[in-house]
Amino acid sequence: MTTDVKPTRKNLMAIEDRIELSERGHDTLEKKRDGLIMEFMDILDQSKDVRSDMQDDYEAAQETIDVARAMEGDVAVRGAAAALEEHPEITINSKNIMGVVVPQIESTKVKKRLDERGYGVLGTSARIDEAADAYEELLEQIILAAEVETAMKKMLDEIETTKRRVNALEFKLLPDLHESQEYIEQKLEEQEREEIFRMKKIKDKKESEEKAAREEASTTETQEGPEGEVAVTSD
Repeated sequence: MTTDVKPTRKNLMAIEDRIELSERGHDTLEKKRDGLIMEFMDILDQSKDVRSDMQDDYEAAQETIDVARAMEGDVAVRGAAAALEEHPEITINSKNIMGVVVPQIESTKVKKRLDERGYGVLGTSARIDEAADAYEELLEQIILAAEVETAMKKMLDEIETTKRRVNALEFKLLPDLHESQEYIEQKLEEQEREEIFRMKKIKDKKESEEKAAREEASTTETQEGPEGEVAVTSD
């Protein structure tokens, strides 16, 4: 980069401004990165809890559906599931976490009353009702897990992007700018020394010429008389 910049005071001032701006940007990005990491750790803890709850709900749902199939038969269970008329509705909104837009998932009609499930209450048993309850709980946990996992992925992507920007400033741009600054300062100092040396040479030459002129004038006055006649010495 140093060979691409002309060593002028204007360019030096421009580079100093870029260094100041880049350092402020570096500090800001570092604070953002640290804040994102803290938010990510909170979401990660939440994700672990959600995964654990979802695993528990999955095992409970499997247990209840196995009991319902064993006691009521697979046909009865499938018939009760097929009777569902109103399916869950999912609404996806968004929220902002330190500049990162993450989804906010809201669900309705997941949990239903007995009379909202579509099958006749008298035609089914409590075991099918328990299985339906368990799977509704599991579905809510799946929706929550989807929200948390997506937010975690987006936060992680933003952290990686911010880290790359911090590293680019810290290890590439700022070192190049400081190198260019040092290069220009050295060149300007060399130019200043050369200018001082040149001015000194001019001054010395001028003084030598003035001295020679004074000596020549003094010699001429000595050889000429008071009225400008040349003095002649007698034997």
